[in-house]
Amino acid sequence: MSASPSLPAPDPAVLARLRGLAHVALDMDGTLYKGGTLFACTRPFLATLHDLGIGYTFLTNNPSKSVDDYVAHLRQLGVGATRALMQTTTQATIACLRRRFPAVRRLFALGTPSMLAEFTAAGFALTADDPADVPDAVVVGFDLTLTYARACRAAWWIQQGKPYLATNPDRVCPTDQPTVLVDCGSICAMLEKATGRAPDIVLGKPDPEMLNDILERHRLQPAQIAMVGDRLYTDVAMARRAGAFGVLVLTGEATAADAAASDIQPDLVVPSLAEFGALLAAAHSQGAAV
Repeated sequence: MSASPSLPAPDPAVLARLRGLAHVALDMDGTLYKGGTLFACTRPFLATLHDLGIGYTFLTNNPSKSVDDYVAHLRQLGVGATRALMQTTTQATIACLRRRFPAVRRLFALGTPSMLAEFTAAGFALTADDPADVPDAVVVGFDLTLTYARACRAAWWIQQGKPYLATNPDRVCPTDQPTVLVDCGSICAMLEKATGRAPDIVLGKPDPEMLNDILERHRLQPAQIAMVGDRLYTDVAMARRAGAFGVLVLTGEATAADAAASDIQPDLVVPSLAEFGALLAAAHSQGAAV
């Protein structure tokens, strides 16, 4: 492993919180990698978690890929992953539909083929771009295959008062390519301009449900989990809402200046996972020496 990075000044209260962590929820794009480029610190950081006996879950707001797609993508980047380590907003949306709208069976959905396949595998029928093919609800996701006609049809059903769910609030998706990836939050903003109606429910970060599911699965208390990500209004806000330890890494969207000016304050700001891993190791080392 490479030499430890220089650490932020260790605050005793922060180190105490770090010693109490049993699990880390990790945002993916902008935190572990950007687009198709794995950050050099990612695999050493995961090795540090393993050495310290800290569990982790890969948690993403991006529904454009299925769970299997994400597992394959991480493995292609050299990160060991399994379905059990994944938590996605498509899963959260399916769970929400079953819990809040048990009568809904037919969906008009804006999403990639991978996302739509997860809904059909969960037992939902997908309606066509046809005014005679009436859905029970509308779902809007991060649709990299979006067409003008389907956006217009979604607006029509939204205007007719159908239950309307968004998979995530992100405005853009991080990328290492020379473009801007317009995400679900921006698609919903367009639809709101057209219809005068915002989504009834917005899943994904900062909604705390995905983090609460991890806590329940691993029988943990909020103080035992850290939410780590590159965005203040999703990752850090989710940590705040769930009572978890919020860590902002500066490898994606948010800058140090953004963090300083924000009303949503993380518990810890670090340049990357490398510094967070070094702090975790230091905290555990101090605890062992006491």
